[in-house]
Amino acid sequence: MKQSGTALSGLRIIEGSAFVAAPLGGLTLSQLGAEVIRFDQIDGGLDYYRWPVNKENKSLFWAGLNRGKKSIQVDLKKEEGRKIVAELISAPGKDAGIFLTNLPTRDWLSYEELSKRRPDLIMISMVGNFDGSSEVDYTVHPSFGYPSITGSRNSKEPINSIVPTWDLLLGNLAAISLLAAERNRTRTGAGEFISIALSDVALSVTGALGRLSQAHLDEEEINRDGNFLYGAFGNNFITKDGHQIMLVGLTQRQWSAIVKACNLEASVEKLEKRTGADFTLEGDRYRFRDELFESIKSFIEPRSLAELTPLLHENKVSWSKFQTFKELLAEDFRASTKNPIFSMVNQPGYGALPNISSPIRFSNLANLGSVTAPVLGEHTSQVLQDILKYSAEDIQGLLRDKIIR
Repeated sequence: MKQSGTALSGLRIIEGSAFVAAPLGGLTLSQLGAEVIRFDQIDGGLDYYRWPVNKENKSLFWAGLNRGKKSIQVDLKKEEGRKIVAELISAPGKDAGIFLTNLPTRDWLSYEELSKRRPDLIMISMVGNFDGSSEVDYTVHPSFGYPSITGSRNSKEPINSIVPTWDLLLGNLAAISLLAAERNRTRTGAGEFISIALSDVALSVTGALGRLSQAHLDEEEINRDGNFLYGAFGNNFITKDGHQIMLVGLTQRQWSAIVKACNLEASVEKLEKRTGADFTLEGDRYRFRDELFESIKSFIEPRSLAELTPLLHENKVSWSKFQTFKELLAEDFRASTKNPIFSMVNQPGYGALPNISSPIRFSNLANLGSVTAPVLGEHTSQVLQDILKYSAEDIQGLLRDKIIR
Protein backbone atom coordinates (compact mmCIF):
# COMPACT_ATOMS: atom_id res chain seq x y z
CA MET A 1 0.00 0.00 0.00
CA LYS A 2 1.40 3.39 -1.00
CA GLN A 3 2.21 5.69 1.92
CA SER A 4 0.86 9.23 1.97
CA GLY A 5 4.09 10.92 3.11
CA THR A 6 7.08 11.76 0.95
CA ALA A 7 10.57 10.43 1.65
CA LEU A 8 11.83 13.55 3.47
CA SER A 9 8.60 14.83 5.00
CA GLY A 10 9.31 16.98 8.06
CA LEU A 11 12.98 17.66 7.28
CA ARG A 12 13.79 21.38 7.20
CA ILE A 13 16.81 22.76 5.34
CA ILE A 14 17.93 26.36 5.13
CA GLU A 15 19.60 27.22 1.83
CA GLY A 16 21.91 30.16 1.16
CA SER A 17 22.94 29.83 -2.43
CA ALA A 18 23.68 31.13 -5.90
CA PHE A 19 24.14 29.68 -9.40
CA VAL A 20 23.92 25.87 -9.85
CA ALA A 21 25.34 23.42 -7.29
CA ALA A 22 23.74 24.64 -4.07
CA PRO A 23 20.31 25.47 -5.57
CA LEU A 24 20.32 22.05 -7.26
CA GLY A 25 21.14 20.34 -3.96
CA GLY A 26 18.20 22.14 -2.36
CA LEU A 27 15.93 21.32 -5.31
CA THR A 28 16.83 17.63 -5.09
CA LEU A 29 15.87 17.57 -1.41
CA SER A 30 12.76 19.69 -1.96
CA GLN A 31 11.53 17.31 -4.66
CA LEU A 32 11.80 14.47 -2.14
CA GLY A 33 9.54 16.32 0.27
CA ALA A 34 11.91 18.33 2.48
CA GLU A 35 10.98 21.86 3.49
CA VAL A 36 13.71 23.95 1.87
CA ILE A 37 13.80 27.64 2.79
CA ARG A 38 16.05 29.76 0.60
CA PHE A 39 17.17 33.16 1.83
CA ASP A 40 18.27 35.91 -0.54
CA GLN A 41 19.39 39.49 -0.30
CA ILE A 42 16.54 41.92 -0.90
CA ASP A 43 15.94 42.24 -4.66
CA GLY A 44 17.54 38.85 -5.28
CA GLY A 45 20.94 37.22 -5.18
CA LEU A 46 23.64 36.79 -7.80
CA ASP A 47 21.59 34.34 -9.87
CA TYR A 48 18.19 36.03 -9.73
CA TYR A 49 18.48 37.38 -13.29
CA ARG A 50 20.61 34.61 -14.76
CA TRP A 51 19.92 33.45 -18.32
CA PRO A 52 17.96 31.90 -19.90
CA VAL A 53 15.30 34.56 -19.38
CA ASN A 54 11.86 35.21 -20.87
CA LYS A 55 10.86 38.34 -22.80
CA GLU A 56 10.23 40.17 -19.54
CA ASN A 57 13.81 39.40 -18.42
CA LYS A 58 12.58 36.99 -15.74
CA SER A 59 15.08 34.20 -15.13
CA LEU A 60 13.90 30.77 -16.28
CA PHE A 61 17.07 29.45 -14.66
CA TRP A 62 16.02 30.75 -11.22
CA ALA A 63 12.47 29.50 -11.59
CA GLY A 64 13.69 26.05 -12.59
CA LEU A 65 16.16 25.53 -9.75
CA ASN A 66 13.93 26.83 -6.96
CA ARG A 67 10.72 24.89 -7.53
CA GLY A 68 9.03 23.74 -4.36
CA LYS A 69 11.13 25.91 -2.05
CA LYS A 70 10.10 28.71 0.28
CA SER A 71 11.69 32.10 -0.31
CA ILE A 72 12.55 34.89 2.10
CA GLN A 73 14.17 38.28 1.39
CA VAL A 74 16.43 39.64 4.11
CA ASP A 75 18.86 42.55 4.07
CA LEU A 76 22.06 40.64 4.79
CA LYS A 77 24.05 43.88 4.87
CA LYS A 78 22.40 44.80 8.16
CA GLU A 79 23.05 43.14 11.49
CA GLU A 80 19.34 42.65 12.12
CA GLY A 81 18.99 40.77 8.82
CA ARG A 82 21.97 38.53 9.54
CA LYS A 83 20.53 37.78 12.99
CA ILE A 84 17.27 36.60 11.43
CA VAL A 85 19.10 34.17 9.12
CA ALA A 86 21.29 32.87 11.96
CA GLU A 87 18.20 32.28 14.10
CA LEU A 88 16.51 30.47 11.25
CA ILE A 89 19.51 28.19 10.62
CA SER A 90 19.72 27.28 14.31
CA ALA A 91 15.99 27.05 15.00
CA PRO A 92 15.00 24.18 17.31
CA GLY A 93 13.56 20.86 16.19
CA LYS A 94 15.05 17.41 15.67
CA ASP A 95 14.49 17.68 11.91
CA ALA A 96 15.84 21.23 11.66
CA GLY A 97 19.28 22.80 12.16
CA ILE A 98 20.54 21.95 8.66
CA PHE A 99 22.24 24.53 6.46
CA LEU A 100 23.21 24.08 2.81
CA THR A 101 25.31 26.81 1.18
CA ASN A 102 27.90 27.85 -1.35
CA LEU A 103 28.15 31.38 0.06
CA PRO A 104 31.36 32.44 1.85
CA THR A 105 31.24 30.79 5.27
CA ARG A 106 33.04 33.33 7.39
CA ASP A 107 32.23 35.67 10.27
CA TRP A 108 28.54 35.41 11.19
CA LEU A 109 27.96 32.67 8.58
CA SER A 110 30.81 30.45 9.79
CA TYR A 111 30.18 27.05 11.34
CA GLU A 112 31.98 28.18 14.49
CA GLU A 113 29.55 31.05 15.04
CA LEU A 114 26.39 29.27 13.96
CA SER A 115 27.11 26.15 16.03
CA LYS A 116 27.30 28.30 19.15
CA ARG A 117 23.56 28.70 18.73
CA ARG A 118 23.02 25.02 17.95
CA PRO A 119 25.86 22.57 18.70
CA ASP A 120 24.28 19.77 16.65
CA LEU A 121 24.12 21.94 13.52
CA ILE A 122 24.67 20.20 10.20
CA MET A 123 26.26 22.50 7.65
CA ILE A 124 27.30 21.72 4.09
CA SER A 125 29.67 24.21 2.50
CA MET A 126 30.50 24.04 -1.20
CA VAL A 127 33.76 25.67 -2.27
CA GLY A 128 35.84 25.94 -5.45
CA ASN A 129 39.11 24.27 -4.41
CA PHE A 130 39.93 22.32 -1.27
CA ASP A 131 42.05 25.22 -0.01
CA GLY A 132 39.07 27.58 -0.19
CA SER A 133 40.15 29.42 -3.33
CA SER A 134 37.54 30.28 -5.92
CA GLU A 135 36.50 28.24 -8.95
CA VAL A 136 33.41 27.81 -11.09
CA ASP A 137 32.46 24.89 -13.30
CA TYR A 138 33.67 26.64 -16.43
CA THR A 139 37.16 27.14 -14.97
CA VAL A 140 37.37 23.69 -13.39
CA HIS A 141 36.49 21.83 -16.57
CA PRO A 142 39.45 23.10 -18.66
CA SER A 143 41.87 21.85 -16.01
CA PHE A 144 40.65 18.25 -15.99
CA GLY A 145 41.55 16.97 -19.42
CA TYR A 146 38.24 16.48 -21.16
CA PRO A 147 38.24 19.68 -23.28
CA SER A 148 41.55 18.60 -24.81
CA ILE A 149 39.93 15.43 -26.21
CA THR A 150 36.61 17.02 -27.18
CA GLY A 151 35.93 18.24 -30.71
CA SER A 152 36.65 17.21 -34.29
CA ARG A 153 39.84 15.43 -35.22
CA ASN A 154 41.31 18.34 -37.13
CA SER A 155 40.59 20.94 -34.46
CA LYS A 156 43.35 22.50 -32.38
CA GLU A 157 40.89 24.26 -30.08
CA PRO A 158 39.85 22.71 -26.74
CA ILE A 159 36.08 22.54 -26.26
CA ASN A 160 34.76 23.47 -22.84
CA SER A 161 31.52 21.82 -21.73
CA ILE A 162 28.39 23.95 -22.01
CA VAL A 163 26.76 21.66 -19.43
CA PRO A 164 27.96 22.52 -15.88
CA THR A 165 28.84 18.88 -15.25
CA TRP A 166 30.76 19.24 -12.03
CA ASP A 167 28.20 21.64 -10.53
CA LEU A 168 25.46 19.10 -11.18
CA LEU A 169 27.43 16.32 -9.53
CA LEU A 170 28.39 18.58 -6.62
CA GLY A 171 24.75 19.52 -5.98
CA ASN A 172 23.70 15.91 -5.73
CA LEU A 173 26.73 14.97 -3.62
CA ALA A 174 25.79 17.79 -1.25
CA ALA A 175 22.30 16.33 -0.91
CA ILE A 176 23.73 12.86 -0.24
CA SER A 177 26.22 14.15 2.34
CA LEU A 178 23.49 16.13 4.08
CA LEU A 179 21.32 13.03 4.45
CA ALA A 180 24.32 10.98 5.66
CA ALA A 181 25.11 13.58 8.33
CA GLU A 182 21.45 13.80 9.34
CA ARG A 183 21.32 10.03 9.78
CA ASN A 184 24.44 10.15 11.95
CA ARG A 185 22.94 12.96 14.05
CA THR A 186 19.79 10.91 14.55
CA ARG A 187 21.92 8.05 15.88
CA THR A 188 24.50 9.99 17.88
CA GLY A 189 23.21 13.52 18.39
CA ALA A 190 26.39 14.94 16.82
CA GLY A 191 26.45 17.87 14.42
CA GLU A 192 28.73 18.04 11.39
CA PHE A 193 30.50 20.51 9.15
CA ILE A 194 30.97 19.19 5.62
CA SER A 195 33.09 20.87 2.96
CA ILE A 196 32.95 19.71 -0.67
CA ALA A 197 35.19 21.26 -3.31
CA LEU A 198 34.02 21.55 -6.90
CA SER A 199 37.44 20.63 -8.26
CA ASP A 200 37.61 17.61 -5.92
CA VAL A 201 34.39 16.35 -7.50
CA ALA A 202 36.03 16.64 -10.93
CA LEU A 203 39.20 14.95 -9.66
CA SER A 204 37.21 12.12 -8.10
CA VAL A 205 35.22 11.38 -11.25
CA THR A 206 38.22 11.72 -13.58
CA GLY A 207 40.04 9.22 -11.40
CA ALA A 208 37.08 6.84 -11.15
CA LEU A 209 36.73 6.72 -14.94
CA GLY A 210 40.36 5.63 -15.31
CA ARG A 211 41.70 8.75 -17.00
CA LEU A 212 44.26 9.58 -14.30
CA SER A 213 45.59 6.03 -14.28
CA GLN A 214 45.76 6.13 -18.07
CA ALA A 215 47.81 9.33 -17.92
CA HIS A 216 50.06 7.88 -15.21
CA LEU A 217 50.82 4.74 -17.22
CA ASP A 218 51.31 6.84 -20.37
CA GLU A 219 50.43 3.86 -22.57
CA GLU A 220 48.05 5.55 -25.00
CA GLU A 221 47.71 8.99 -26.51
CA ILE A 222 44.11 10.20 -26.58
CA ASN A 223 43.21 12.70 -29.27
CA ARG A 224 40.08 14.51 -30.34
CA ASP A 225 37.82 12.07 -32.15
CA GLY A 226 34.60 13.87 -32.99
CA ASN A 227 31.55 11.85 -31.96
CA PHE A 228 33.30 8.50 -32.00
CA LEU A 229 32.58 6.58 -28.80
CA TYR A 230 35.84 5.93 -26.96
CA GLY A 231 36.72 2.27 -26.44
CA ALA A 232 33.88 0.72 -28.47
CA PHE A 233 31.86 1.74 -31.51
CA GLY A 234 29.57 4.70 -31.81
CA ASN A 235 29.23 7.77 -34.03
CA ASN A 236 26.78 10.08 -35.73
CA PHE A 237 25.51 9.57 -39.28
CA ILE A 238 23.62 11.83 -41.68
CA THR A 239 20.47 10.48 -43.30
CA LYS A 240 19.37 11.18 -46.87
CA ASP A 241 17.04 13.93 -45.65
CA GLY A 242 19.67 15.63 -43.49
CA HIS A 243 18.91 14.28 -40.03
CA GLN A 244 21.82 13.49 -37.72
CA ILE A 245 21.48 10.21 -35.82
CA MET A 246 23.73 8.53 -33.26
CA LEU A 247 24.32 4.77 -33.35
CA VAL A 248 26.05 3.00 -30.46
CA GLY A 249 27.51 -0.51 -30.37
CA LEU A 250 28.91 -0.58 -26.87
CA THR A 251 27.89 -4.11 -25.97
CA GLN A 252 27.95 -7.21 -28.17
CA ARG A 253 24.15 -7.19 -28.33
CA GLN A 254 24.10 -3.56 -29.43
CA TRP A 255 26.75 -4.20 -32.06
CA SER A 256 24.94 -7.25 -33.43
CA ALA A 257 21.77 -5.17 -33.71
CA ILE A 258 23.57 -2.55 -35.85
CA VAL A 259 25.07 -5.23 -38.09
CA LYS A 260 21.69 -6.88 -38.62
CA ALA A 261 19.72 -3.66 -39.15
CA CYS A 262 22.25 -2.31 -41.66
CA ASN A 263 22.69 -5.67 -43.43
CA LEU A 264 26.43 -5.66 -42.75
CA GLU A 265 27.08 -9.34 -42.01
CA ALA A 266 29.07 -9.98 -45.19
CA SER A 267 31.11 -6.76 -45.11
CA VAL A 268 31.93 -7.14 -41.40
CA GLU A 269 33.03 -10.75 -41.90
CA LYS A 270 35.22 -9.68 -44.83
CA LEU A 271 36.79 -6.90 -42.74
CA GLU A 272 37.52 -9.36 -39.92
CA LYS A 273 39.31 -11.70 -42.30
CA ARG A 274 41.33 -8.88 -43.83
CA THR A 275 42.42 -7.28 -40.54
CA GLY A 276 42.40 -10.24 -38.16
CA ALA A 277 40.00 -8.32 -35.92
CA ASP A 278 37.29 -9.88 -33.78
CA PHE A 279 34.37 -7.50 -33.68
CA THR A 280 32.74 -9.31 -30.80
CA LEU A 281 35.41 -7.42 -28.82
CA GLU A 282 34.60 -3.77 -28.16
CA GLY A 283 38.30 -2.86 -28.30
CA ASP A 284 38.54 -4.12 -31.88
CA ARG A 285 35.39 -2.24 -32.81
CA TYR A 286 37.16 0.87 -31.57
CA ARG A 287 40.50 0.16 -33.27
CA PHE A 288 38.80 -0.29 -36.65
CA ARG A 289 36.12 2.35 -36.09
CA ASP A 290 36.91 4.23 -39.31
CA GLU A 291 36.40 1.15 -41.50
CA LEU A 292 33.22 0.21 -39.65
CA PHE A 293 31.98 3.78 -39.90
CA GLU A 294 32.30 3.75 -43.69
CA SER A 295 30.36 0.48 -43.95
CA ILE A 296 27.49 1.79 -41.82
CA LYS A 297 27.58 5.17 -43.56
CA SER A 298 27.06 3.49 -46.95
CA PHE A 299 23.82 2.01 -45.59
CA ILE A 300 22.56 5.11 -43.74
CA GLU A 301 23.26 7.89 -46.25
CA PRO A 302 20.96 6.73 -49.10
CA ARG A 303 17.97 6.35 -46.73
CA SER A 304 15.66 8.84 -45.08
CA LEU A 305 14.96 8.92 -41.37
CA ALA A 306 11.45 7.62 -42.04
CA GLU A 307 12.92 4.59 -43.84
CA LEU A 308 15.54 3.95 -41.16
CA THR A 309 13.39 4.37 -38.06
CA PRO A 310 11.40 1.08 -38.34
CA LEU A 311 14.56 -0.84 -39.23
CA LEU A 312 16.43 0.49 -36.20
CA HIS A 313 13.49 -0.08 -33.86
CA GLU A 314 12.69 -3.58 -35.12
CA ASN A 315 16.29 -4.66 -34.61
CA LYS A 316 16.50 -2.93 -31.21
CA VAL A 317 19.44 -0.78 -32.22
CA SER A 318 20.75 1.63 -29.58
CA TRP A 319 20.27 4.93 -31.41
CA SER A 320 18.85 8.43 -31.17
CA LYS A 321 18.25 11.50 -33.30
CA PHE A 322 20.11 14.72 -32.57
CA GLN A 323 17.46 17.30 -31.77
CA THR A 324 17.05 20.80 -30.41
CA PHE A 325 15.32 21.71 -27.15
CA LYS A 326 12.28 22.75 -29.21
CA GLU A 327 12.23 19.41 -31.02
CA LEU A 328 12.56 17.61 -27.70
CA LEU A 329 9.42 19.34 -26.42
CA ALA A 330 7.48 19.01 -29.65
CA GLU A 331 8.33 15.47 -30.72
CA ASP A 332 9.78 13.36 -27.90
CA PHE A 333 7.42 11.30 -25.73
CA ARG A 334 9.87 11.54 -22.83
CA ALA A 335 9.30 15.31 -22.64
CA SER A 336 5.52 15.10 -22.71
CA THR A 337 2.66 14.41 -20.33
CA LYS A 338 3.03 10.70 -21.19
CA ASN A 339 5.96 10.81 -18.77
CA PRO A 340 4.80 10.88 -15.10
CA ILE A 341 7.46 13.42 -14.13
CA PHE A 342 6.51 15.93 -16.85
CA SER A 343 3.73 18.47 -16.59
CA MET A 344 2.86 22.01 -17.59
CA VAL A 345 2.20 24.35 -14.67
CA ASN A 346 1.32 27.99 -14.29
CA GLN A 347 4.41 29.61 -12.82
CA PRO A 348 3.44 32.92 -11.15
CA GLY A 349 4.87 35.80 -13.13
CA TYR A 350 5.76 33.61 -16.10
CA GLY A 351 2.67 31.75 -17.31
CA ALA A 352 2.61 28.09 -18.31
CA LEU A 353 6.03 26.40 -18.18
CA PRO A 354 7.29 22.81 -18.41
CA ASN A 355 7.75 21.42 -14.92
CA ILE A 356 9.80 18.32 -14.15
CA SER A 357 9.35 16.57 -10.80
CA SER A 358 11.94 14.30 -9.20
CA PRO A 359 13.18 11.52 -11.50
CA ILE A 360 13.33 9.25 -8.43
CA ARG A 361 10.11 7.21 -8.51
CA PHE A 362 9.11 5.50 -5.26
CA SER A 363 6.84 2.46 -5.22
CA ASN A 364 5.65 2.77 -1.60
CA LEU A 365 6.35 6.38 -0.64
CA ALA A 366 4.42 9.23 -2.24
CA ASN A 367 6.08 10.96 -5.17
CA LEU A 368 5.88 14.73 -5.01
CA GLY A 369 4.05 16.06 -8.06
CA SER A 370 4.32 19.32 -9.93
CA VAL A 371 5.29 22.38 -7.91
CA THR A 372 6.13 25.97 -8.75
CA ALA A 373 9.00 28.21 -7.76
CA PRO A 374 8.17 30.87 -5.19
CA VAL A 375 7.92 34.55 -5.88
CA LEU A 376 11.05 36.12 -4.40
CA GLY A 377 10.37 36.73 -0.70
CA GLU A 378 6.93 35.12 -0.87
CA HIS A 379 7.27 33.31 2.47
CA THR A 380 9.20 35.89 4.49
CA SER A 381 6.43 36.79 6.94
CA GLN A 382 5.15 33.22 7.17
CA VAL A 383 8.59 31.78 8.00
CA LEU A 384 9.31 34.45 10.63
CA GLN A 385 5.95 33.91 12.25
CA ASP A 386 5.76 30.10 12.09
CA ILE A 387 9.37 29.16 12.80
CA LEU A 388 10.86 32.08 14.72
CA LYS A 389 7.57 33.02 16.43
CA TYR A 390 7.84 36.68 15.51
CA SER A 391 4.70 38.66 16.26
CA ALA A 392 2.77 40.63 13.66
CA GLU A 393 4.12 43.80 15.25
CA ASP A 394 7.71 42.51 15.01
CA ILE A 395 7.25 41.70 11.34
CA GLN A 396 5.70 45.08 10.58
CA GLY A 397 8.64 46.76 12.27
CA LEU A 398 11.12 44.79 10.16
CA LEU A 399 9.20 45.65 7.01
CA ARG A 400 9.12 49.32 7.97
CA ASP A 401 12.86 49.33 8.62
CA LYS A 402 13.47 47.47 5.31
CA ILE A 403 15.19 44.57 7.05
CA ILE A 404 12.88 42.14 5.23
CA ARG A 405 10.61 42.28 2.23
